[in-house]
Amino acid sequence: MSSIEHPDIGRPDEFHVDGETAGRVTAVYVYEAPVRLWHWINALSITVLAVTGYLIGSPLPTLSGEASAHYLMGTIRFLHFAAGYIFAVGFVFRIYWAFVGNHHARQLFVLPFWRRSFWAGLLGEAKWYLFLERRPKKYIGHNPLAQFAMFWAIGVGSIFMIVTGFALYSEGAGPDSWQAHLFGWVIPLLGGSMAVHTWHHLGMWAILLFVMIHIYAAVREDIMSRQSIVSTMISGVRTFKDDDPD
Repeated sequence: MSSIEHPDIGRPDEFHVDGETAGRVTAVYVYEAPVRLWHWINALSITVLAVTGYLIGSPLPTLSGEASAHYLMGTIRFLHFAAGYIFAVGFVFRIYWAFVGNHHARQLFVLPFWRRSFWAGLLGEAKWYLFLERRPKKYIGHNPLAQFAMFWAIGVGSIFMIVTGFALYSEGAGPDSWQAHLFGWVIPLLGGSMAVHTWHHLGMWAILLFVMIHIYAAVREDIMSRQSIVSTMISGVRTFKDDDPD
């Protein structure tokens, strides 16, 4: 097993050391521990945020008995806010790790739209997912279609949800809070509090749609593609099922 990191997307069967071909590899260390830890914490945060966010937007029926005996919605709101802070802090850390981590840690935030090979690979992956290609290509990091989707859904989408979420939180925190100073401008920009609520709610559904597609694609690729997917985000190592470079 080799821990050498390939500098480019594609053709992972060969790696180079000091300009010389070092040989064939069947496994490559791709995702560092901080990236894997962030991935699973982020997944848990999104789950809690989605469930509690839905219940905040569509509250449960009134409970029987004295109101003082229940704090259900208060608990739901607390869990939503706590998960939101974890989500935001994790995203800031993920941006930091994009600078200090390896090449693959930067794929989430860098979309190489200037490279013709990227768009050709994206089209090829789209054909593969649509069952129009008989055989997928090999990629060490994210394939071009996955990189494109994650850039918009996780990169841009996370920023949107954090900004609108803290803008809504600032209404309860008060006009003198740091949330209001940093994010209060979002509410008049988007047309008022109700509009921000609506956009934040729609953002939740967009991310949930991405999550469903992401899980389907990961499981499908683990079964049908030529490299590991799910286990790679657990161990960090991507393994390849054949030695054919094409």
